[in-house]
Amino acid sequence: MANQYDCFTTPPYHSKYNPIERCWGILEQHWNGTKLIDMPTMLAWAQSLTWKGIHPVVELNPSVYQKGIALTKREMKPIERRLERDPILPKWDILIRPN
Repeated sequence: MANQYDCFTTPPYHSKYNPIERCWGILEQHWNGTKLIDMPTMLAWAQSLTWKGIHPVVELNPSVYQKGIALTKREMKPIERRLERDPILPKWDILIRPN
């Protein structure tokens, strides 16, 4: 496993910088006109997609994530010590150091 993580978050509405958004457009063209009536149909179409001869890894994540969860300043303090923010884009470009 890597010793550090680099997290670069793109500003809202800049889908051209987000790889998943670029993939989404290809998938939309692939299943265009198909009746996506249930989850198995959607997964099958997503798995049958190819780009330059390569199939994507498609998995259903059944997790339900709670919305509106926020850490207090006290809870955030140990996490913030691990973050190295870029001076030019501190909100969007963050290097995450290991514990």
